[in-house]
Amino acid sequence: VIEPTSADTMASQRSNIATNTASSNSNPLPNFNGSNRSTPLPPPLSPPSHSSSATAAAQFNPRLILSQIISLQSFHYVVLGFIFQINHVMFATSITMDRIFTAKFLDIWSAMGWIDNAAVLMSSFIGSLLLALIVEKSKKCLDFSVTLFLIHIVLCSIYGGFPSTWDWWIIHILGMIMMVVLGEYFCSKREL
Repeated sequence: VIEPTSADTMASQRSNIATNTASSNSNPLPNFNGSNRSTPLPPPLSPPSHSSSATAAAQFNPRLILSQIISLQSFHYVVLGFIFQINHVMFATSITMDRIFTAKFLDIWSAMGWIDNAAVLMSSFIGSLLLALIVEKSKKCLDFSVTLFLIHIVLCSIYGGFPSTWDWWIIHILGMIMMVVLGEYFCSKREL
């Protein structure tokens, strides 16, 4: 067996380099960047796919949306009830369903009214945190907040009649605006 010399090995390596260089310079397009090296061509563009409707259909999941609405509404009332429990301990207010579903106790002109007003606004703040946990998309916060508000109006109308005081509307619309704005903020922070 004859061992190759280092000169033979070096000659073989030079011929391999020359072959690789020749094959890489076989690019039919001229090189306009001023260097002697050729740049690789980008991969060919793929034809446009018609899967955008399939993607949209995959994103629209009625069961998921319904479960998010139910859980958000349920947590809203649990949080509101918990805050009314705290108000009962701290301010000796009565515990009744009327505090949630009627306008009897909401009054923007009295200190006792602001106890319940603050409870509604606090539940809206916590609702914005729940939006970030349950909904997770900032572009959906407006939809879910308005849905929660509309369902609340329907339940209030069933329980004690349609809310007819300005105080109820002012507090709940402020709470809804706060829930939308803060919910979008918290969701955008979570999306990053």
